[in-house]
Amino acid sequence: MSAPKVLALTGGVGGAKLGLGLAHCLPSENLAFVVNTGDDFEHLGLPISPDLDTLLYTLAGEVHEDQGWGRRDETWTVLNTLERLGGASWFRLGDKDLALHLRRRETLASGARLTQAMALLGDAFSVPFPLLPMSDDPVRTVLTTREFGRLPFQSYFVRERCAPTVQAIAYEGAGAAGLSPEVAAALADPALDLIVLCPSNPYLSIAPLLAIPPLRKALERRRVPAVAVCPLVGGAAVKGPTAKLMDELHVPRTPASIARYYGGVIDGLILDEQDRSHADAVRAEGVTPDVAPTVMLTLGDKITLAQRTLAFGETLRG
Repeated sequence: MSAPKVLALTGGVGGAKLGLGLAHCLPSENLAFVVNTGDDFEHLGLPISPDLDTLLYTLAGEVHEDQGWGRRDETWTVLNTLERLGGASWFRLGDKDLALHLRRRETLASGARLTQAMALLGDAFSVPFPLLPMSDDPVRTVLTTREFGRLPFQSYFVRERCAPTVQAIAYEGAGAAGLSPEVAAALADPALDLIVLCPSNPYLSIAPLLAIPPLRKALERRRVPAVAVCPLVGGAAVKGPTAKLMDELHVPRTPASIARYYGGVIDGLILDEQDRSHADAVRAEGVTPDVAPTVMLTLGDKITLAQRTLAFGETLRG
């Protein structure tokens, strides 16, 4: 049987982990990624795309393994000097990472779209899979917090370490954002077999994609199955503030809540083995459940979950 053609929607560290597993299971022509850019911002005059870069470094074997983001074997000469000069150092950019941002700024300044800039960087890192920004138009995640009012995503996530109480989340610019030709072609590809929503934070990493009207509409009109991997394990998040956000937004921390949130855009949801008892509640939301180990600590874990995701998609296609 030939390998399926897969389009993965992703953002953050959890998404990059499953992305790496998929990359080990599929040839380059059978896998493309659509990546959250709601986290993007300008810092020190540089265009920063954290989720795109995390996926790029992960697929290139350059990611800092312990952190799950940033470059391995990084050095900090520029940041340390900047700090001594009184500059903003709360968002930590290593020397190697800075070089990538400088190259992206140079490319964008020449008139390239973000999608084209990422294609150039992917080639430079020998990553054969398309890493497609969800849009070339700016979309910015903004959180309304009890303590600080409105906070841009990176101020909430990095500077304040997710501590503020979140009252609402907006995806500014999403309503006017369009699809790049590359994303539109990937969604309409007649050879496409499966759409995968990686185990990223639903509210911070996947919701910005779904907030773009033509992207959501394409998912709702899909002709192939869409499978999500639940980011919760036993009511907790493996990494990041998913569970905290759900509490603050008064959403039960259950797989059924994730199935309901993704209503209309997924057909199946993979639950961790600890959550097997929630399968019927997921099914009641009109979503087919599957159960598998979803915690990815090793490369083997990532590949195994990717294989299970592909097999589940094949079952739903059948």
